Amino acid sequence: MAIAPIALFAYNRPAHLQRTLYALQANTLARESMLYVFSDGPKGSHDADAVRAVREVAGCAEGFSKIVVQEREKNLGLAQSVISGVTELANKHGRVIVLEDDLVVAPGFLSFMNQALERYHAEPRVMQISGYMFPVKDLSRLNSTFFSRIPTSWGWATWNRAWNRLERDSSKLLAGLVDETQRTAFNVDGAYPYFEHLALQAEGKLDVWGVRWYASMFAANGLCLYPSRSLVQNIGIDGSGVHCSSSQYFNVMLSTLESWDYPDAVTESAIARELIRSFLAGLRSEQKISTIVELTSRLRMVAGRIKRSISSAVQRAG
Repeated sequence: MAIAPIALFAYNRPAHLQRTLYALQANTLARESMLYVFSDGPKGSHDADAVRAVREVAGCAEGFSKIVVQEREKNLGLAQSVISGVTELANKHGRVIVLEDDLVVAPGFLSFMNQALERYHAEPRVMQISGYMFPVKDLSRLNSTFFSRIPTSWGWATWNRAWNRLERDSSKLLAGLVDETQRTAFNVDGAYPYFEHLALQAEGKLDVWGVRWYASMFAANGLCLYPSRSLVQNIGIDGSGVHCSSSQYFNVMLSTLESWDYPDAVTESAIARELIRSFLAGLRSEQKISTIVELTSRLRMVAGRIKRSISSAVQRAG
């Protein structure tokens, strides 16, 4: 079995990166794996110290067959950093496992990734392997692994034959979703506004890579293989990340499995789609509630300041 290289993307969170590395080192296949750390450059003097600390952590990493740290001079941003790094390694090695600096993986993560990459390397419809699985309800309804048309970006893997189908131009991807039926399906039967995110990306109001990859997979009728029990936990949904605010909605219990049964039929699981759709619909509701709570909190703060200002004015007048 060919062991895929690991691309680990880091920016300005040294403590998160340290936890990611510790968990990765505990994997059975770590010592057989090449690790490439892509350290994005600082945006300015305000984050230069944090970036420097990240590079110190990366420079002390051990427990892998080879470690390469690429220190970017300029800040590329996560989207460009991921796209360029994944492209580089996929072209060089034919396959790649992708992590970011806020992902803690289970001990079986690398085993699952490499087994699945080997098993489905010649299946053109299979375009991604996912390590993270949403904490859906009724997990018992799922097989130990299954296929879905909906990918995730938290601990994943792909091949150069699939990654070469990434369309970077969001406008071209939007043009392929002109039909309302397609847009509804792309939005997971209306559960989550992926199409709207893609439109914001095209307008330059978002800088993300994940929705472009999903749209590229969707256009190719591609599939993503999942474990029913997550092998990845995101520890960055604590308000410290660039794109994620604080939330407990995505928390999972990491799987302790070391072996899995893989599907022979390369088709989407209808049960998985139903469960993921329900989860994403709930996420959308939570985001609305969070927005309302945040606005209410801000209004209370403003009201408090107004009351204090009025009180001070009354005292001065007296």
